[in-house]
Amino acid sequence: MIADQLILNKETSKGSYKSDKQSESPKRSIVKSISWRVVGTIDTVLISWFVTGTLKLAFSIGLIELVTKMVLYFFHERVWNSIKWGK
Repeated sequence: MIADQLILNKETSKGSYKSDKQSESPKRSIVKSISWRVVGTIDTVLISWFVTGTLKLAFSIGLIELVTKMVLYFFHERVWNSIKWGK
């Protein structure tokens, strides 16, 4: 769908996108965001454990990563909200 918006003209992409997709509820988006962060943090813990060989250190890295990525994502979204391109 994003490729359609980038490649096709506005009229075509708007029409095809709106008819193909219903909008998600905010609750669903929140649950998806949380589940994705859980998956990402598990991945970081496993990679950290593999690299360091220490489970305690791996969980420490995973916890720090969980918090920092949520904060970074928040500011990333705020910046993108201020960009008019593609709206």
